[in-house]
Amino acid sequence: MATFEDFYNDLASLVEKYEKRNTPLKLEQDLDNNIIKIFGEKITALARAKNGLNDVTELAYTTAEHHPYWNVLYNSSEIANTILEKWTDKISKEDVGEIEWAIKEIVQTLERIKEKI
Repeated sequence: MATFEDFYNDLASLVEKYEKRNTPLKLEQDLDNNIIKIFGEKITALARAKNGLNDVTELAYTTAEHHPYWNVLYNSSEIANTILEKWTDKISKEDVGEIEWAIKEIVQTLERIKEKI
């Protein structure tokens, strides 16, 4: 039976073939967690950050109210989403207001968490 690591090795060989054809690709792996990422030549740090944050946001959405820390994660990811979306633009007063509201939510949740410690 093939393993995830076998799949990664096959994929790495395929990526290497494309690189030999002058198609710059970047392959990253976290085999302990069964994660493989392939990035094209035009990937930017901002695009990578947005992509990674999508996973965090998905976790926050799927655990909503079922985990004691969900609200901290959710509001933190919302703040980060706003910042990344405005990274190359100006942040608006409305954006600042939403960030302030999210920070208040985080503080309130942390107070509730501290009460239980």
